[in-house]
Amino acid sequence: MADSENDLAALIGSRICHDLISPIGAINNGLELVAMSGDVMSQEMELIAQSVENASARIRFFRVAFGTAGGQLIGRAESVSILTDLCAQGRIQVAWDVVEPQSREEVRLAFLALLCLETGMPYGGKVTVTKDGDNWQVAGAAEKLLIDPDLWQLLGGGPRARSIEPRHVQFGLLPGFASDAGRKIKSSADETDIKLTF
Repeated sequence: MADSENDLAALIGSRICHDLISPIGAINNGLELVAMSGDVMSQEMELIAQSVENASARIRFFRVAFGTAGGQLIGRAESVSILTDLCAQGRIQVAWDVVEPQSREEVRLAFLALLCLETGMPYGGKVTVTKDGDNWQVAGAAEKLLIDPDLWQLLGGGPRARSIEPRHVQFGLLPGFASDAGRKIKSSADETDIKLTF
């Protein structure tokens, strides 16, 4: 299904990430050269450096979450590296408790699920990603959750009550990518815990 809406969305995601990673990498290289020159970096330069690191981490994550899956495997070290960089300045910490390398297609599902959990955890918390046999679980724990039922029902194939905002695009993509992979998303939540399985 090379021309499906899901594949087209993934191709757009891959293209955007591919085109952005080079200029951001160039800025980062320039900052490293400034640091190597021996000049003390000003607060402004340090702020730029932090922003570049944050942008680079997000693009690495988005490349997997929104890009084409292909047939590659992603090892644990790469997944942990992406998530560590992504969470370095955020409120959510992620434990990737999946030891074996996984197909890019399945890691994409896990990353999209993580983005869904993040929307329900605006005050921060911890997310743990595990895999038992073929079954994935992305579970979040926080002192307080904010769950939008209209969004979460989309994951189970429920009707769309309103248009999806750009910041919630993961709720529109995850069910389709899961279906393409022969999987079904299940969700559960209470006051402090939230879980997606597929």
